[in-house]
Amino acid sequence: MLAYTIRRILLGVPTVLGTLLLLFVVFFAASSPDQIARNALTEKAKPEDIKLWKQNNNYSFSDEKIEEITKKEFGDDYKEKVDAKEIAKWQKENMDIPNFWNSHENGWNVVTKTTFYQFMSKMLVFDFGISTYDKEDIWVKISNGVIPSLAVTVPIFIVGLIISVFISMLAAMFRRTYIDTSVVTACIVGMSIVYFLYIIGIQFVMAKTLKWYPISGWSDNHMIYFITLPFIIGTIATVGESTRFYRTIMINEINSDYIRTARAKGLGDIPILTRHLLRNAMIPILTRVILSLPFLVMGSLLLESFFGIPGLGRMTVDAITYKDLPTLSSVTYLSSIIYVIANIVSDISYTVVDPRIRLN
Repeated sequence: MLAYTIRRILLGVPTVLGTLLLLFVVFFAASSPDQIARNALTEKAKPEDIKLWKQNNNYSFSDEKIEEITKKEFGDDYKEKVDAKEIAKWQKENMDIPNFWNSHENGWNVVTKTTFYQFMSKMLVFDFGISTYDKEDIWVKISNGVIPSLAVTVPIFIVGLIISVFISMLAAMFRRTYIDTSVVTACIVGMSIVYFLYIIGIQFVMAKTLKWYPISGWSDNHMIYFITLPFIIGTIATVGESTRFYRTIMINEINSDYIRTARAKGLGDIPILTRHLLRNAMIPILTRVILSLPFLVMGSLLLESFFGIPGLGRMTVDAITYKDLPTLSSVTYLSSIIYVIANIVSDISYTVVDPRIRLN
């Protein structure tokens, strides 16, 4: 198992590196340094502010380096021989640090003095830097947002899992009856309603009209008070799709030979459901459960945004809204790492629920 785990980790490295490369291309290489600077400042930022921001964030050469490169291009007395507007235009087009290859440097600096190297070297050591939106340390923002996100997503996930598995087992046991038909109908109706419609409708009824819960807000000292309504909405909105999925698994398993053998031995419904059906259906259930872990950690974008919960989901939405590329790339990068780890844990967990499986 150790050799398999190491091999899977090594196979996961290209996935993470590919994610970083895609992030760089989408967020940085596809945008000019001037546009990135305007996103970090404002669209009405002054040229001198943009120039200073680019130099401070390694998107442009320093004034000394710009002077040195300009002299190589036009000569030492370029200020006397070349029109100032032409010089300014040339500097604007050529004095941003290149993405992949810096021809103005020598030795290893042709690679290391590039935006790609700076981006990759910092991300690989988890140096996420400062948010361009609120100027806060990104690691601090992430650490502060984990607990609120988990406080919302984990209860929804656990309760939703228990309800979905129980109802799906019940539907499988009474398949082709009015119970099974009712379950399938309710699942389809639940899946057909848009998620944010659940949020708006239940929030309007239970918070605005009945005033049972707060419309939005957050307090670490009264966490349960503020997460109860998001918990109700999240559970109702997700249980339909989960039940439909687990019902399909249970239906496939309940038609198996071992179920008929158990019935022939005289076992009752409860032992068949718990000791045989559920146990043999654990592999697809485990796969779904473990691969859901990254989404639990990264929070719920809609719930956190609508209810003002300061979790990672809301932080991601804010990063998209305000074009905070460092925060958005950091969150995406962490998500890819957690997803790779979840895939490895999922494979290893198969050997726990089914001893016949061997990892080679």
